[in-house]
Amino acid sequence: MRDFSFDGLPLMAPGAVWLVGAGPGDPGLLTLHAVNALRQADVIVHDALVDAACLSLARPGAVLEFAGKRGGKPSPKQRDISLRLVALAREGKRVLRLKGGDPFVFGRGGEEALVLVEHGIPFRVVPGITAGIGGLAYAGIPVTHRDITHVVTFLTGHDSSGLVPDRVDWASVAKGSPVIVMYMAMKHISEITANLLAAGRAPDEPLAFVSNAATSRQSVLETTLGRAAADAASAGVSPPAIVVLGEVVRLRSVLDWLGSAQIDSASAGDCTA
Repeated sequence: MRDFSFDGLPLMAPGAVWLVGAGPGDPGLLTLHAVNALRQADVIVHDALVDAACLSLARPGAVLEFAGKRGGKPSPKQRDISLRLVALAREGKRVLRLKGGDPFVFGRGGEEALVLVEHGIPFRVVPGITAGIGGLAYAGIPVTHRDITHVVTFLTGHDSSGLVPDRVDWASVAKGSPVIVMYMAMKHISEITANLLAAGRAPDEPLAFVSNAATSRQSVLETTLGRAAADAASAGVSPPAIVVLGEVVRLRSVLDWLGSAQIDSASAGDCTA
């Protein structure tokens, strides 16, 4: 079989930055534009959620720079990362900023793009499959189903200060969205679930944690809103993880096409995610 031809796809220009989503983990979920960028970039500035299998597609000689941000651990400041992209572009490099998921869905891509605009750096945005959709699909959980929900809310579990976002109207979200998908929620899961319970969500409503979604390390903890914090602690669930609340979680029992590892909440204390 001959190699796939990338004829007709855009060329990366020296001095330009591409903000590219790598998807939730599986390199098969990379877009053609993303693979095209990996095969051209001089420097790849990647975050902690980009799977090594995706980085292995980089062209020989490309420089890999880690710029991962992890909650509670030493991390580069966002402004420093943005200015690093500017500096590399001004050196005439073809710069690929590679992010897990989608750069514009809780990925700080908008912040980086604004800095590039501020400094007159040309850029391109390549969307990726966000973990809140692709990662849940790999766990057998559809975010929509016309017999269950026509509304989905995506929210982040912490703001730029690292605290639970005070701009989220938890009462309105709880009442108005049958399905809630939460990014970066592990650190404050006790407070978040308490907010949702206080707003009227049922304690026995199904909830799932999908850890290391769409990778060989994927595991799923199915539990309920009322037990979520305790079960996650007992099971040792840790980031990166997507949290989904709603009746669509029940569909996993028949839609788990991948046959991925599952942690039974009843025996969570004996399992490690």
